[in-house]
Amino acid sequence: MKLALKIDVDTYRGTLQGVPRLVEILRRQRANASFLFSLGPDHTGRAIKRVLRPGFMKKVKRTSVVSNYGITTLLYGTVLPGPDIGRRASTTSIMKATRDAGFETAIHCWDHVKWQDGVEKANATWTEIEMRRAHERYVEIFDSASPGHGAAGWQMNAHALRLTQRLGYRWASDCRGTHPFVPVWNGEVVHCPQLPTTLPTLDELIGTDDITSENVHESLLRASSPIGRAPQDHVFTLHAELEGIKFGDTLERLLTGWREQGYELVSLGQMRDALDPVLLPRHEIVRGEIPGRSGTLMLQGEEFLSTWKDAA
Repeated sequence: MKLALKIDVDTYRGTLQGVPRLVEILRRQRANASFLFSLGPDHTGRAIKRVLRPGFMKKVKRTSVVSNYGITTLLYGTVLPGPDIGRRASTTSIMKATRDAGFETAIHCWDHVKWQDGVEKANATWTEIEMRRAHERYVEIFDSASPGHGAAGWQMNAHALRLTQRLGYRWASDCRGTHPFVPVWNGEVVHCPQLPTTLPTLDELIGTDDITSENVHESLLRASSPIGRAPQDHVFTLHAELEGIKFGDTLERLLTGWREQGYELVSLGQMRDALDPVLLPRHEIVRGEIPGRSGTLMLQGEEFLSTWKDAA
């Protein structure tokens, strides 16, 4: 069984402080992972406009956003100018050092808040500009194209899905679901395998059903336990701003527990290498809600069954 660790790096602070600590933890635990970087401006403060979204303020109170992200980060893009993460020598050196330490790196987004709040209703031009900015910045930093894409906030649209194929990504992890699949949007097959996040994240669990930072690992280990179930691979999304700064001990407990459950801790690229895209099931990709997260996001839908074969 494989469990892929997908690390979303949303902010300047997460890149500067969270990523180095995560690299240290992963190396100590002999675990692989994929680091997905935000490559443009950090405009985290602009997320304040989500205050009217149902469930958002409840999530803010439950997950201690201020202590997790810091006051300075929460002012970027409003009171304070947002630092360009992919232009700062301090952060680009960390990105390269992460790759040089043997970890897979890939694209999360250009501007995290802009993408998460705007892509659902964006047109093809807006979407392509944002994705190509991130694509080109990644090449500028790493001197090679990104192997994959993992959308900010699991937010996508039809244009973005098509671009995962057109930009040549070997994998994408843009949605929530149960197993790898080839995505279908309104009957249109997109030939870039999706490796969906299968397990809940820390911020979705903490503060619900008597779950705290001290016992949240127990809930996740129950969710991944293979006892009494058919063996299943998993993808777990963690955040440089959470597990990399405040919840490092929780991550250590999780990694130990998953290894004891029999999982090989891998990168998304390693999970993709073990798959034959021709044999993957095709599933519609839809919008919906999940417990612990405000608003809607992309989900793995029903299996797509067709009487005709599309061009490979």
